[in-house]
Amino acid sequence: QKMPPSLPATINIQEPRWDQSTFQGRAKHFFMVTDPRNLLLSGATLEEARRVVEDYRAGTVHPGLTEDQLWRAKYIYDSAFHPDTGEKMILVGRMSAQVPMNMTITGCMLTFYRTTPAVLFWQWVNQSFNAIVNYTNRSGDAPITPSQLGTAYVSATTGAVVTALGLKSLTKHLPAIIGRYVPFAAVAAANCINIPLMRQRELKLGIPVTDENGNRLGESTAAAQKAILQVVVSRIGMAAPAMAIPPVIMSILEKRAFLKRYPYLNAPLQVGLVGLCLVFATPLCCALFPQKSSMPVSSLEPEVQDQIRKKDRWLETVYFNKGL
Repeated sequence: QKMPPSLPATINIQEPRWDQSTFQGRAKHFFMVTDPRNLLLSGATLEEARRVVEDYRAGTVHPGLTEDQLWRAKYIYDSAFHPDTGEKMILVGRMSAQVPMNMTITGCMLTFYRTTPAVLFWQWVNQSFNAIVNYTNRSGDAPITPSQLGTAYVSATTGAVVTALGLKSLTKHLPAIIGRYVPFAAVAAANCINIPLMRQRELKLGIPVTDENGNRLGESTAAAQKAILQVVVSRIGMAAPAMAIPPVIMSILEKRAFLKRYPYLNAPLQVGLVGLCLVFATPLCCALFPQKSSMPVSSLEPEVQDQIRKKDRWLETVYFNKGL
């Protein structure tokens, strides 16, 4: 039996497998990144994926390794290890934990929205989870200090709770279906507070901008503003289907005899519906904007434009990592 030909050491596994200039390519990439099944992989499987990827980057190709196996190892490695530090990430902070964690928290926020203590508790749980995700997926170039993390956590939790309680009191005399949308408004408000605060260092000092070959040209606060806006839109988009569709379905079901007879099924049904929405909404909303985003040089700050013109006067577009 003939051995398969050895894999060339020239495949660029620094970049995603699919064309990131198309929505379809980005969606395929993020379906892999957010796959909840990665949470079930053993420590030995993760370490094996790390060994395959690190050896390949160093120029060593394991005998019999196929291209599909290499890409599988890369996505397993990316799902569990921090891209800058190489450390194994906290389990609930990984992108693969987004769907199971968010479906549980969002489902409970939508189920237990009628009393003030329940609103307070579930908004607090949601922002605690967001703080873990933001810390776990922090950029190695711009580390988050404990005081920044604390400020973002307290501000986002306060913003979400104040919005939720304020809207709850305003909707008392309106139809019940409107009251069901209070948690979504609170989550949208919290995202608008939490993400810019978590990334305040980038807004103050700028993020790296590069040419299309990845050569660093400087740091831009204009690029940081665009990156953070894109992430806020994506995060609100992720929450929208899961928080907009189940309330309508549950409102109809609660009027039927089945749920009146088995009221304990309310929460599991709500969580299941939210999960179904999130399985698709999470990767598709991550894919709304390219991870490697771009903007015209003419839209950057004047001093950054001058800096770039000295290096390449004909350059028209710069690129930057928008974050997640």
